[in-house]
Amino acid sequence: MSTSTKIDSVNDSIVASFEEGEDTLANMYLTFHLGGEDYGIEIRYVTEIVGLQKITEVPEMPNFVKGVVNLRGQVIPVVDVRIRFGMDSKVYDERTCIVVVNLGSTQIGLVVDTVNEVRTIPEENISPPPKVADNNSANYIQGMGKVDENVVILLDGNSLICESELEEVTV
Repeated sequence: MSTSTKIDSVNDSIVASFEEGEDTLANMYLTFHLGGEDYGIEIRYVTEIVGLQKITEVPEMPNFVKGVVNLRGQVIPVVDVRIRFGMDSKVYDERTCIVVVNLGSTQIGLVVDTVNEVRTIPEENISPPPKVADNNSANYIQGMGKVDENVVILLDGNSLICESELEEVTV
């Protein structure tokens, strides 16, 4: 499946989830791949997924903010999640996507390696995050979702960017 076909399919799943109402959003996550792991973010934060587009660099932004994109006339900041989590950066390719999320009243684009799918992870399959000392990325983890034999790292959308950082990246 091509990247644009996959993006369209996942966007259709997001739209369908919202059309079914708030109750159906419970325990639904957009899953994506980053580095060697699968991550998820609650679908209620996600607006859409777009393919990578021209990112305009903005001076004096935090290192994890790659710049801004013009998305249908709206300028939104773009965060490279790899850099945010202290991972090595990666050259963007045809599978790299921007997940557009609403954090408070601000839209942010999250650069991820590739999107997987929208899936339900029942609450009983979610464990608390591991207690890890001195690990910044642990601050962003809401829980660990058990899916078949795999683990999906579930992110806390409200903790990805703190309030002061949000003010700094808002243009």
